Amino acid sequence: MTTRPTDALLLIDLQPDFMPGGALAVAGGDEILPLINGLAARFEHVILTQDWHPEGHISFASSHAGQAPFGQIEVAYGPQTLWPDHCLQHSAGAAVHPALDVPHAELILRKGFRREIDSYSAFLENDHKTPTGLAGYLRERGLQRLFIAGLAYDYCVRFSAIDGKALGFETIVIEDATRAVGLPGSVDGTNEAFAGAGIPRVTAADVVA
Repeated sequence: MTTRPTDALLLIDLQPDFMPGGALAVAGGDEILPLINGLAARFEHVILTQDWHPEGHISFASSHAGQAPFGQIEVAYGPQTLWPDHCLQHSAGAAVHPALDVPHAELILRKGFRREIDSYSAFLENDHKTPTGLAGYLRERGLQRLFIAGLAYDYCVRFSAIDGKALGFETIVIEDATRAVGLPGSVDGTNEAFAGAGIPRVTAADVVA
């Protein structure tokens, strides 16, 4: 698969809090960093996202009396999975992971910084209508095809890919450069969503071939 000048590599939430030992660890999350560094070297255009939550964020179980992490509640915009406190603004766990070697990254897009709304997708917050501005950025730059990798496959990668495709970008997920949280049904649901949206799942070897 030959990369094009109008391609971008979108790297989702590669932050210590999502790595083993972090506040919301994704199993094997650190294992993908060398692969991602190699991939990034093949792309002229690389964009990073960064989860960036204030204290008392709506997605934190600790913000809701009697609730535990990984449960679900209803909020104004619909169902909200509750998480351990993670990626607190200015904390070490919210930083871009120091092993990520992408000095040519053109944009770091912060999401989830509004206390009363969560944001999985790089394009839209969880109300599915508040834009992050990424679509406009890509269009203004003339970037048309997105390769998506990072954390986590079944949440922020999933919603970023689905929204990117719905907004008119050709969207491809590099599956072995992701890892999943793996809550009940989340991976199967993600695979079904990608199939339904016509989003290919490829390997890093496919991209660099």
